[in-house]
Amino acid sequence: MLFRQIFEPNLAQYAYLIGCQRTGEAIIVDPQRDIDRYMDIAAKENVKIVAATETHFHADYLSGMKDFAERYGVKIYASDEGDKDWKYEWLKNSHYDYQLLKDRDAFSIGNIKFEAVHTPGHTSEHLCFLVTDKGGGATEPMGMLTGDFVFVGDVGRPDLLESAVGMEGIADANARILFKSIQRFKKLSPQIQIWPGHGAGSACGKALGSVPMSTVGYELNNNPSIDAASEIQRFVDYINMDQSEPPLYFSRMKRDNRLGPTVLENIPSPLEFSADKIDKLLSDKSVTPIDTRSWNKFRAGHLPGAICAPLNPLFQSVTGSYVEESSPVLLVIDQANLERAVLDLVRIGLDNFAGFVRPETIDEYSKAGGKLDQSSEVNASEFKNLFESENVHILDVRSQSEVSGTGALANAQNIAYTRLLKRINEVPKDKHVYTFCHTGARSAAAASLLESKGYQVTNVKGGYLAWAKAGGTMVKEKQAES
Repeated sequence: MLFRQIFEPNLAQYAYLIGCQRTGEAIIVDPQRDIDRYMDIAAKENVKIVAATETHFHADYLSGMKDFAERYGVKIYASDEGDKDWKYEWLKNSHYDYQLLKDRDAFSIGNIKFEAVHTPGHTSEHLCFLVTDKGGGATEPMGMLTGDFVFVGDVGRPDLLESAVGMEGIADANARILFKSIQRFKKLSPQIQIWPGHGAGSACGKALGSVPMSTVGYELNNNPSIDAASEIQRFVDYINMDQSEPPLYFSRMKRDNRLGPTVLENIPSPLEFSADKIDKLLSDKSVTPIDTRSWNKFRAGHLPGAICAPLNPLFQSVTGSYVEESSPVLLVIDQANLERAVLDLVRIGLDNFAGFVRPETIDEYSKAGGKLDQSSEVNASEFKNLFESENVHILDVRSQSEVSGTGALANAQNIAYTRLLKRINEVPKDKHVYTFCHTGARSAAAASLLESKGYQVTNVKGGYLAWAKAGGTMVKEKQAES
């Protein structure tokens, strides 16, 4: 059996290429929409991808299943479990070759057997797949593709449809359903390998491990979330506690993956523009400049309305939460990093590019008289002399769980940076806003968003780490806002 785990670090996501070397056939599991990379891997392994499947409707990226069906005619295997509102609308009555799966339905790719196991709780339609290498003589499963059901060290969060999609009051109900799925998981053979859909850094759980795979037995003995599933109310309380606020774009991904993402025929190639074209580009008020330079370079001078989003692990969370889906993106970026940024944006459905300009072009634009905005920042010691002023509004953009766990300034407003665009009207415009987070990185991004919307805003350098070093106090009993 051919087995390839394909890791995408920016989303901490695992896709899987599993094939039968005897027949030369393979299936791709949980692919993202830029599918040519999977085709390249298959070609190098001398197998042909004849099928595609996924464990559930993903929230953190656009699925590549429709692209595989449309561009290469592969057979699609998709869940037919779950609520009526969470069905594969793009498959219904389509011309694609597909099979809808219920619990315990099975199919084969060459001599490899895949058995669907309905594991609701994270989402209602969620399937896992038990994989048996019958070509090698096996009569029992080697492993289970667990998607966002069981991770290494955690299980999938049951609150996502409530916190990301807005389905009120569903988190506790989903947790109870997830509890039942875990009881079923406990009955599996302990030697079965666990092949999860995400690793450490994903927003689909709260304590995912960085080890890429595990076993049922190991997780039964060492997974705190499974350990909490010894009693239903204990589990409900544990699993919904301290979940971080998801990025704003998650709701769009759920919608688009259900209705069917736009097929990505080619990776976009944004046009480069010179300094004398910038004013014309910015005259279109729907254009959002995304500046990938460091915060220090950004605040020294940036295009009006720009969002500060350096190419680091926060890039997709920031852009996905701060850029409207219809807005053309103007990237400020080095040529060497252009393809990476485009792929990151395309994977979360931001396909509309106005173009890009290099950082040195911004300098040329400024020297030629072009208007650049500057961002304000103070260090923690300076802020100690300001924070009691009546004109100061403190905005803490950490997650609610961080605030509840470590405290904050007593008079700070808490809105997680990933939800700020949706709740921006809650931030007063008649006061000077000072943004805080743990180290100053998330608050810098938030400051750039507020500035783009006309707020007077200053970032507090170094965040609460610097505040503590400067002798500042925090109130742990502060009630965080949801």
